[in-house]
Amino acid sequence: MNRTVWRMFALTLALLWPVGVDAQERGGGTSATAKASAPIDLTGYWVSVVTQDWRWRMVTPARGDYESIPITLAAKKAGDAWDPARDEAAGEQCKSYGAPALMAIPTRLHITWQDENTLKVETDAGTQTRQFHYGNWKPQAAATSQGDSIAGWETPRTARGVVPKSGSLKVVTTHLRPGYLRKNGVPYSANAVLVEYWDLATERNRDQWITITSSVEDPQYLRQPWVTALQFKKEPDGAKWDPSPCSAR
Repeated sequence: MNRTVWRMFALTLALLWPVGVDAQERGGGTSATAKASAPIDLTGYWVSVVTQDWRWRMVTPARGDYESIPITLAAKKAGDAWDPARDEAAGEQCKSYGAPALMAIPTRLHITWQDENTLKVETDAGTQTRQFHYGNWKPQAAATSQGDSIAGWETPRTARGVVPKSGSLKVVTTHLRPGYLRKNGVPYSANAVLVEYWDLATERNRDQWITITSSVEDPQYLRQPWVTALQFKKEPDGAKWDPSPCSAR
């Protein structure tokens, strides 16, 4: 069973997991900063490679097209009432660019260290910014589209003080404003919980890939956790970086 399949299987058990991540889950202890103890380097420019759900990601689905998402009747009712003109009039063009949906939008990522314990992920689609916080970070007061993301490295056990040479990034995001899982109004609520695993792979030709295996849990609008696996390929630089505004259509 490959890593992505295993991640997707494990994430279906999200209801059994506590919401939260230690700053350093395993490996060389908690004294080093997140940046210094990083087992993988996710920084740089990356581009979406759309191999999953192409018909829903590359174009805006029609109203009522909810296939592959395990929605509840309440979600169907909300989705059936989707009106992009109303969202535009209300200044809500970014409702499908919140953290639970953002990585599925065809986009480029720019990943940098904001500081020693904060990883910053920017997207050119919608010009959004996510921040992954490590350590003793206190959530902000107001819910936002990108929510509060607590991150930690999952690594093999090593001797104390030794930085592991392999591992994954686990991110748990809560405290979200309601938004859309897809641009056609499939909703998620303020109680949604997003769990992600970010894995890095390098091919023989030195091409690098990030696979993000994620689970969205929302008892109000999802009958079970919605699990996806998304891929991004590393680019040599930011020459193709092209920030664009959110679109409701």
